[in-house]
Amino acid sequence: MSSKRLRTESGNGRGRKRQLTREIAELNPVLLEAKERVSEAWSRGLEYSHELGLQVSTQPFTHCVIPDFIQSQSFLTGLQNDLLQLNFHEKSNDLYKFKQSDDLRRRKGYHISALRKILYEDFRLWLSDIAGVKLESTVDISCAKYEYTDVLLCHDDELEGRRIAFILYLVPEWQGSDGGTLDLYDADDHYQPREIVKSLTPTWNTLVFFEVSPVSHHQVSEVVVEGKCRLSISGWFYGPMLERPPRYIECLSQVPHIACDEEILYEWINPIYMDMSAQANIQEQFEEKSEILLKNFFKKEKFQMVCEAISNPKIKWKRRGPANKRCYDQAEEDGFPDILAKCMKLFYSEAMFLLLSNFTGLKLHFLAASDDDEKDEQEDDLEMSDENEQACSSTEKDEKSDSTLLNGNDSRGGSVLETTEKPMPTDSPQKPGVPVCRGELRRWKNGYYTLIHDTNVENTEFALDLLLNCGCEGWDEEFGGVTSYIAKGEDEELLTLCPEDNALALIYRDKETLKFVKHINQKSINQFNKNNKGCSFWDISFVYYE
Repeated sequence: MSSKRLRTESGNGRGRKRQLTREIAELNPVLLEAKERVSEAWSRGLEYSHELGLQVSTQPFTHCVIPDFIQSQSFLTGLQNDLLQLNFHEKSNDLYKFKQSDDLRRRKGYHISALRKILYEDFRLWLSDIAGVKLESTVDISCAKYEYTDVLLCHDDELEGRRIAFILYLVPEWQGSDGGTLDLYDADDHYQPREIVKSLTPTWNTLVFFEVSPVSHHQVSEVVVEGKCRLSISGWFYGPMLERPPRYIECLSQVPHIACDEEILYEWINPIYMDMSAQANIQEQFEEKSEILLKNFFKKEKFQMVCEAISNPKIKWKRRGPANKRCYDQAEEDGFPDILAKCMKLFYSEAMFLLLSNFTGLKLHFLAASDDDEKDEQEDDLEMSDENEQACSSTEKDEKSDSTLLNGNDSRGGSVLETTEKPMPTDSPQKPGVPVCRGELRRWKNGYYTLIHDTNVENTEFALDLLLNCGCEGWDEEFGGVTSYIAKGEDEELLTLCPEDNALALIYRDKETLKFVKHINQKSINQFNKNNKGCSFWDISFVYYE
């Protein structure tokens, strides 16, 4: 009988009508109520707070937080369910790691279509009045899922036509300690991000928007809690472009080698790498692949001494930024323990420049032989055999030889380096063609990274990268911290270097090859921070230029 009554109740027409009725999604009426005050605050750069939670804040840049953005909770639940059924794609590069849906602009379905209508029509018109900008009807919109170790690092959202960025959160109960906060940076006089001055914790049915500008630097901090999904809908409204200041370009100093006897090599380096036949074999492999990894590079006792000295609390570390380019600790060379000072001296030494020339075939020292020298000798023989043109050929040959040395042609037959003269080394009085380098001792831990950026001076020149890691025994790629090389404009990795103790990595890259260090995530903490007093690992990083 119970079953019969249920059929009767579900069978009446009134019940069917309720099932077919869908609640209409509407904006929070506080938007209209507070519109005038919000517009005034936005245009004059004032703080404003409504009693129902809507806030306009000016620090570090103007942004607005709207709680209870949409009125119907049942609609939001349906929207959340529909979004979670979408196909999500893993997105991962130097800047981010998260899952993203396809573009929602043409996605069918009641809840997504209804939300799109609200954003494209009512909210866009309201926003146009607030910002004093005629926003286009075209809106970018997609859905993102951030889960354990997912992150979006510091950036400003600047892209042609973008005027207003927005994020609508559909998250479970969330705490700031879970990560996934929207972190806002202040900026220096060069429009570069300085530090996080405000963090917004995601809250169900809260929308945040801000104007895209040269100072709108922000990030999504790493999600550090397992079992939670930070679901959001985000995108941009487009309009007339703002005038942008010129991109700030950093000055990175480079220095020539320092005079140092070759005995320093025999004191530090594994004897197997000092053998000339071994060096010839290394050069052959390097010329074929443009990269090589030399394991157990330092003598064992020297490497152990470096590892002990590198954790000395007297070493002064400073954070390297700005956050839209890099985040790691750099050691100040003043006050280095004696063993570290000698170690760094090794990599700056004339002897090391010559040894690297032998390893790679690059012309990093005037005594280093190269394929160009062999070609010149062959040209000499041909010129001497032709007596009728000997004088003319000799003059042409001398000019060509001088030009080749100045231009720093690649030892692999000029297939990588260009033949045009390279620019003067930054902040260096040296003449063009004089080999130079720059180096640093770096400390890496959870949250650290480097990013690819379009003002990177390094990528205007051909270079030899040198990397030697310490304190990373048992490191796993899933922790991040790997050095990746990609072709400009591509996402596919050409080479990935996982940190490995006492292994010297040499990589020769051209102007179209970019590098970055992947964000070190939460997974690294339990295994490494306890052993290394809060640090994941260290490395010695040098870049050499012909």
